[in-house]
Amino acid sequence: MATDHELKAVMDISHFVALGEFVPGIIQEIRYYSTYNFIGDRIDGYEEPVALLTIEAARALKAVSKSANALGYRLKVFDAYRPACAVRNFVLWGIEDLDLRMKPFFYPDLDKQELFVKGYIAKQSSHSRGSAIDLTLFDMKTGKEVDMGSPYDFFSEISHPDFQGITREQMDNRNLLKELMCQNGFEPYDCEWWHFSLKNEPFPDTYFEFPVSASYLKK
Repeated sequence: MATDHELKAVMDISHFVALGEFVPGIIQEIRYYSTYNFIGDRIDGYEEPVALLTIEAARALKAVSKSANALGYRLKVFDAYRPACAVRNFVLWGIEDLDLRMKPFFYPDLDKQELFVKGYIAKQSSHSRGSAIDLTLFDMKTGKEVDMGSPYDFFSEISHPDFQGITREQMDNRNLLKELMCQNGFEPYDCEWWHFSLKNEPFPDTYFEFPVSASYLKK
């Protein structure tokens, strides 16, 4: 059982900010608040369609955004802070073999348990530490997301950042996102082109529980 001190730590919101208020022009499409995700339901803990991050990660992302804007892009965020209860939601879904509603759209070539074995879904996520983010680039000239060769949360080798079976343009787009993020203190993940974590994250051992809600930050 968690001590009062441990419980207070995982519910501590004092080091978090809402990206929409902190990073000008950022686009948010929080998939786990919607039903269009690999489970097909709104995920536990997502009370508002907002992206939250630690102040340190948000500052670094603000620098990324400025660099992207100078090149004609905006940042589009799919997920940021993810409460630990959401990860437990993923794990319980993984145990339920009968629920395959979204398989054709997100993991057509894999069994559900392979998503955990191959590293696409973690049983303890870096997102819950508050300094990881899933995002892409949005081209201000075309008004569309850039082509990354696979959609967000498509669990397949084609989504690995170094996958070679995509076009030169798609690889260039991935490399641009990676370069912008790494130049500002983030590290990539070898299974997903969209996932980055702050290298010097402030809470490397804390998995937060508070809900995804901008109004919660103001309480």
